[in-house]
Amino acid sequence: MLKSLLRDRKLIALLVLAIFIKVFSLNEAWVETWYTYGFYPFWSRLERTLLGWIPLSVGDLLYIFSFIFLILKAWKFLRLLAKRKVREYLSWILFRKYLRLVLWIYIIFNLSWGLNYNRLGIAHQLGLSVKAYDREDLVQIATLLQERLNHYAAQTDSIKRLEFNRHSRLTSQARDDYERAAKNYSFLKYRSPSIKTSLLSPLGHLFGFSGYINPFTGEAQMNNKEPVYLKPFVINHEIAHQLGYGKENEASFVSFLVTKESSSIDFRYSLYYELYFDALYEMRVNGELEAQVELRKTLHPRVVIDKMEEQKLRQRNRNVLQPYVTDFYSGYLKMNNQPGGMSTYNEVIAWLIAYVKKYGVENL
Repeated sequence: MLKSLLRDRKLIALLVLAIFIKVFSLNEAWVETWYTYGFYPFWSRLERTLLGWIPLSVGDLLYIFSFIFLILKAWKFLRLLAKRKVREYLSWILFRKYLRLVLWIYIIFNLSWGLNYNRLGIAHQLGLSVKAYDREDLVQIATLLQERLNHYAAQTDSIKRLEFNRHSRLTSQARDDYERAAKNYSFLKYRSPSIKTSLLSPLGHLFGFSGYINPFTGEAQMNNKEPVYLKPFVINHEIAHQLGYGKENEASFVSFLVTKESSSIDFRYSLYYELYFDALYEMRVNGELEAQVELRKTLHPRVVIDKMEEQKLRQRNRNVLQPYVTDFYSGYLKMNNQPGGMSTYNEVIAWLIAYVKKYGVENL
């Protein structure tokens, strides 16, 4: 068995490359210098240039074909199992074949995008000191976020904002936001956009996703079934992923930097809506229920109505598969340098607190 594996030069070469990538990923400075600011900008822009003009999501098609492939292989295995011919099917040749496939997936995933999980990131770029926060910090940031949210809620037009249900209008505003942000943060320059409506949107609510990046094609996908007031934050979050911010808290923080300067009231409303409820979640986790209740008493009616609509939508689409998909994705995040799993999304609050301490309340 071992001799057979050692004779497989392609397998050995792939294994050596995979080990090299893993060792390389352990040094954040190397990743930041040689990958995030070296290879990745060239590769990601090339992908977006080649695929961005195609209206359909190539990445979604890849997922669909991969799923069909797995189903067919599973069906073949079950048929052989029923005929008691599994031993004839299983062999070291087959094992080496699928081991090579797994190694190829690991290598392509990391080279095309995945190594961004291991970079120094936005805290390094802005010189932020992100630390554990205390009760006063949490209550203060939640209060400030509610003030901003109430301010923009009073200006939001329930009819006018529906224009952002048009994908072209949504992406146009997002590109304008990044162009504006790049004047202050050159590392947020976004070229050759590739933002598409997900072909899997009908499954979005079942699996609980609002947007995602395909690490193999560089495309950002939007779930077009989401409420219009959630889409602006999500699209700027997904573009942040395209720019190399792999971790969810980092992508959310980049979305904050970009969206808070947006020319659109509805984009700003979406931003503070998302961050405010992230802060409330953190308050609940940290046992600050009384302070949370007091805050919500002064919440703008528009926000209350939108939150009720969102909760009804989530409740209506709740199903037995969702917890398993959530657990699977949480495990994926933990495997990729995000030990908090799904709670990584809410960890953006720690970044906001660090940002306010450095740049002042007026810049929130």
